[in-house]
Amino acid sequence: MHILICNHSSIPVFAYGGTERVIWDLGRKLHEKGHQISFLVPEGSTCPFAKVIPLNPDQDLRQQIPPDVDLVHFQFNPGADFECDKPWLMTQHGNADIDEVLPVNTVFVSENHATRHGAQSFIYNGLDWQAYGPADLHNERTHFHFLGKAMWRVKNVQGAIDVSKKAHVPLVVMGGTRLNIKRGFRFTWSRSVQFLGMVGGETKFNTLRHSRGLIFPVRWHEPFGLAVIESMYFGCPVFATPYGALPEIVTPECGVLSNQLSTLTEAVRHPKFDLQACHARAVDFFNADRMTDDYVAAYQKVMAGEVLNATTPIMTQTATKLDWLNHA
Repeated sequence: MHILICNHSSIPVFAYGGTERVIWDLGRKLHEKGHQISFLVPEGSTCPFAKVIPLNPDQDLRQQIPPDVDLVHFQFNPGADFECDKPWLMTQHGNADIDEVLPVNTVFVSENHATRHGAQSFIYNGLDWQAYGPADLHNERTHFHFLGKAMWRVKNVQGAIDVSKKAHVPLVVMGGTRLNIKRGFRFTWSRSVQFLGMVGGETKFNTLRHSRGLIFPVRWHEPFGLAVIESMYFGCPVFATPYGALPEIVTPECGVLSNQLSTLTEAVRHPKFDLQACHARAVDFFNADRMTDDYVAAYQKVMAGEVLNATTPIMTQTATKLDWLNHA
């Protein structure tokens, strides 16, 4: 099968993790399983296992699809009324806007994510854990960490800082800076909180190898939570809010879910979790091979003329400003 994967972001830009790493791993695993892969992505991208076609934003998408392609997999919404002469589907990676209509053949990244869009089709993200190196579960654990785009208020980095301060534990923030004007001028005074900014590669992995856990009190419905499975791979239990996909990913042996500062603070102060159980859940349930096999099954359905959702998906509820009870 010749599969064309279309994305608005360049490849490879997976140093920080995120959606691009998932797309890269999907393409490579499809290639390893015998499929021909092409990427339609912005100019400047490179890939050793797939043909790269520069995406021209000013040209009709239909005209940029090679004639020998069997199926097109969009990583963005080409439009609910988009039509072409090839079977196609899309993956919705984020939360759609209220009343945004999505194509009927949309795949979501968790069951909760699908349900909130009135849909049924979902495939969990998976990562190629070999690229992360050894987890080193017996390393000395010196700190807790936050991993995410701290400038996004819904990620609630301030909540993570509050938990760490009340629990009297050091916190390393990956994905933000001490001074953040974009969030309405926030300056973090505490020296027990270290900010690494946007980091990836070995710097990120080494920080995770020495972490006692992820503090992640998000205030939105997390579509999936790549930061969560990356942390679990390195044996880090998760202390988070129970929103979006998080209850699907974080089982009781792998962390605590609560929207109360006091509950998460107590759990962080006395973490009692099996690092091996956290690692095993990430490796066994959220790996790139499993994700790829699930996508191949979806591809086959679409090529057979089946639809992935019973009705056209549409977001009908807000995903933000969820409760965070900031009192001890």
